Amino acid sequence: MTTAATKKSSGSLAEWLKRLEDLHSREIDLGLDRVGEVARRLGLPLTLQATRPQVITFAGTNGKGSTLAMTQSMALAAGLRVGSYTSPHFLHFNERIQLQGQAVTDALIIGAFERIDAARNQADLTSISLSYFEFATLAALVIFAEADLDLWLLEVGLGGRLDAVNIVDADVAVVTTIALDHQEYLGNDLQQIGREKAGIFRAGQAAVLGSQNLPASVRATAETLGCKVFQLGTEFYQFPNQNSWCWQGQNAQGESLEITSLPWPELPRANAAAAVQALELTGLPITDQARIQGLAQARVTGRMQRQGAWLLDVAHNPQAAEYLATRLAEEPGKKRLAILGMMADKDQLATITPLLSCIDEWMVTALPTARAEQPLVLEQLIKKQGGKVVYCNASTQPEPLYAQARQRLDAGEMDQVLVVGSFFTVALFLDLLQRKEMPPCATA
Repeated sequence: MTTAATKKSSGSLAEWLKRLEDLHSREIDLGLDRVGEVARRLGLPLTLQATRPQVITFAGTNGKGSTLAMTQSMALAAGLRVGSYTSPHFLHFNERIQLQGQAVTDALIIGAFERIDAARNQADLTSISLSYFEFATLAALVIFAEADLDLWLLEVGLGGRLDAVNIVDADVAVVTTIALDHQEYLGNDLQQIGREKAGIFRAGQAAVLGSQNLPASVRATAETLGCKVFQLGTEFYQFPNQNSWCWQGQNAQGESLEITSLPWPELPRANAAAAVQALELTGLPITDQARIQGLAQARVTGRMQRQGAWLLDVAHNPQAAEYLATRLAEEPGKKRLAILGMMADKDQLATITPLLSCIDEWMVTALPTARAEQPLVLEQLIKKQGGKVVYCNASTQPEPLYAQARQRLDAGEMDQVLVVGSFFTVALFLDLLQRKEMPPCATA
């Protein structure tokens, strides 16, 4: 797809990204005033009244990326034209912005950045500072607005109410799960965090609640706004069959709908049910075959991602670790080595604890970010819980860890190596494994 955002660049994408890292005084700066004003200067279609495709926004502590991925996969299988925006990226910034399931080109992103820079520095108006994430979000919206799309899929970066993605009024808003995470920004109790995530709901529009265990504040917020609420276990359901599952819910016209013989996805099943409901509420044409094909093919980098004997998962909070542990328990009898790196601001003990029964030995590592926990701290924490740590990597390079883990696999001492704990941890190994392990990386 070609858009007007493509033109002669004022620097490489790498140069632009380096500039954006240093441009704003705060890495995370929640609030919609600055980014919203630049979006208005750009003439982006933010409101429900604007002429634009259907928009689904996804928020939640865990599962929002998986729900978006399955929604996208089903929509593409149905022949729809789709743009998706996710974060963070693993190896290349372009991963964040996709058209038709493919990362956009450097030229498209640079062209969007140039337009954003001109709008924020418009001569007759006050100059506006934007964070890296705000630039990225606006770039996605600029690219989507100029592409011929049927559907925009937008993943909230952090929180909901004050996240840059929330400058767009969603036709359908999805909240997947709520757990304690990012408390310094979102609050210290689940009800407060739930209200923040529910900030993506819009009055009178559809609100999809992807869990039966959400804090009451999420549904209460939706009902106060007069949203059409669809919650798993109340307005829509999933029922297991022997080798498949059945979904029951409502379509965009409020009519009851049942879809049978759906394949079990590799991603979380509750997320799959929410994805089916959200996509149905757009009113876009989706066949049963598209749902089946889309769910069977949906994949997410860094989530239950397998490459031979390697398994990569970004689980970095207790809720995600508990889900991962249930999946690992489905493969009993495996001798498993874990490579762990985590952020210092995460609940490390509660994240590690669910995994202890599934892991025979641990390696811990430093990560290339100032937010990372020291590996010695992780080592002592694991040992205090009775875990066995066989290597502590003070370097941010993955090669020493890879060499030792590969040796253990080749000797038959381990059956599987789990890389876990952070997007940074998984990113360390993605490129390395793709270069050293054949065939090319694939997800389970």
